[in-house]
Amino acid sequence: MARDECAEQTELLVVGGGPGGYVAAFRAADLGVQTTIVDESPLLGGVCLREGCIPSKALLHVAHLLEDAAEAEEFGVAFQPPRIDIDRLRSWKNSVVAQLCAGITKLAGQRKVRVIRGRATFEDSGTVRVAGADGGLIHCQRAIVATGSRAKRLPPAVIPTDCCIDSTGALALPNVPRALLIIGGGYIGLELGQVYAALGSKVTVVEMLDRILPGCDTDLARPLAAKLRKQFEAIHTSATLTSVRRGDSGVEVVFNKRGQEHQLEVERVLVSVGRQPNSDNLGLENTKVRIDERGFIEVDQARRTADEAIYAIGDVAGEPMLAHKASREGIVAAEVIAGRTTTFSARAIPAVVYTSPEVAWCGLTESEAKEQGRNIRIGKSQWGVSGRAVAMGRPYGVTKIIADAETHKLLGVGIAGEHAGDLIAEAVLAIELGAGVEDLAATIHSHPTTSETIMEAAESVFGTAIHAARR
Repeated sequence: MARDECAEQTELLVVGGGPGGYVAAFRAADLGVQTTIVDESPLLGGVCLREGCIPSKALLHVAHLLEDAAEAEEFGVAFQPPRIDIDRLRSWKNSVVAQLCAGITKLAGQRKVRVIRGRATFEDSGTVRVAGADGGLIHCQRAIVATGSRAKRLPPAVIPTDCCIDSTGALALPNVPRALLIIGGGYIGLELGQVYAALGSKVTVVEMLDRILPGCDTDLARPLAAKLRKQFEAIHTSATLTSVRRGDSGVEVVFNKRGQEHQLEVERVLVSVGRQPNSDNLGLENTKVRIDERGFIEVDQARRTADEAIYAIGDVAGEPMLAHKASREGIVAAEVIAGRTTTFSARAIPAVVYTSPEVAWCGLTESEAKEQGRNIRIGKSQWGVSGRAVAMGRPYGVTKIIADAETHKLLGVGIAGEHAGDLIAEAVLAIELGAGVEDLAATIHSHPTTSETIMEAAESVFGTAIHAARR
């Protein structure tokens, strides 16, 4: 394509301003690369910050406060029933998002990263046309695609669009429905289910598979499932939708569970059946970029695509579709573009479900290790013997370690319990450093803390855990 003299020039163009895109842009700028970000939204931060991770955690914090207040009566402290002002709650959630987005925009300015509002489409490997208020043509030496993902939709034949919302709609918090049906028992649906249950909705979950949190270790999912059975109206696994239609007084749902038909009427239906990469409608067919059958852009360890001028990071570049994975990939891509020798070679990427109790894991799960034919040893520490967990009134939980039976090398760690998402960092570091289970067992942990359960689980691998029952 002939070069347009009026087109803007930049060394690096980052398409997408989410936790992968803006991190890549900032790292590249810090390394002296002239960088431009193109994003459709007026606010940097991506879906994670605007419509996902951050607003959901803000609402989950409120849900946990309500839970704490309700349970405090068991400790001899009684509160009046809470008065929930949905408008103020929504405003507070939005203010959290606005504050963080403003901070990212300020950092972009400090680094002299140019931000262009609009939708980017590749015309060739080095030319991008931007449609929008700041539209125009941009020529770049290198580009990073960081366009993230979007919620999967069910076909209208299965559920009409006017009968359901996705996670973005749920986080907008238009009101608190009398009854809410969640299609899908993954982490997004369960997190939002706890939010709405705490605010007063009667929540029902319908999951096609035989368990909630598919992909998570069953030992870790068990404490959460026990808690949700108390909070939700019902959890139906091995269930499939038969029909959904809008009735006179709500949404009428029919589903089949192990051969039996069930009927349900709710005020709202939340569809939460996973996410799909935003690799379409980018003009990538005008480049050498290759996209697999699931819609993910194929990349190497440097996050470089089949087109040497284009890189891809984050959800659009493959699973796991997690913000922190995207950020690390962004740093790798930026450093490679700046001339450094860097690869994405993480041994452990933590996954966290921010329910109550939280569930977190890294490395191999027990089932994954067995599928790989590994000879393993398992160690567990039940939170019911943790002094800190019992003192907090949070004894429901477990810490689990998967180790190589011969070398005792740490292969994976899972935690279900209060602040599991924070505790898992120790395990991630241990796996990254190639630590053995003995290293965790010999590390002195503060008492009383729930982190001691990691030490005890490590000791349990060798049968030496002090607080484990003896037979």
